[in-house]
Amino acid sequence: MDLNSAQRIADAEAARTGLGTGPNRRLRLTLIIAMPLFLPVLGLMILVPDGLMNDVLYAYQAVIIGCLLHYLWVFVKYPRHEDRPPYLTRDLAMGGGFFLPSLFFGFWPGMLAALAWALFVGITYAVEVARGRT
Repeated sequence: MDLNSAQRIADAEAARTGLGTGPNRRLRLTLIIAMPLFLPVLGLMILVPDGLMNDVLYAYQAVIIGCLLHYLWVFVKYPRHEDRPPYLTRDLAMGGGFFLPSLFFGFWPGMLAALAWALFVGITYAVEVARGRT
C-alpha cells in the first residue's frame, strides 16, 4: 500500500466518523450549529421586547437561508458524485434537516427549500448512479 492509498483510507475513515475534514466538516458544523439554534432563538424571542421579536425571527430565518445557500455552494463546487470526497453526498442530503427548525417557526420558504434540497440531492445521485450502470 502506497502513501497516497493510506491517506485516502484515513480521509475516508475521518469523513465517516466524527466531523470529518474539508467540505464534510463544514457541512456537518453548519448543521450542528444552526439546526439546534432555534432553542436559544426561542428563548431570546421570549426575553426581548415585543417590538424586537420579529427582528430576532427574521435574523434566524436569514441564518437558515444562509445555511441552505452554503449547502448549495458546496454542491456547485462538487457537482459530480465521482469528484466528491467520501460521504459528501450523504452530508449534502442532510441539508433537508433544516425543515424542522423552519417548521417550528412557520417559515414556509425554509420548509420548502429544505425538502426540495434533500429531494434534489437524492435525484441527482440516483441519476448519476443510473448513468454509471448503463
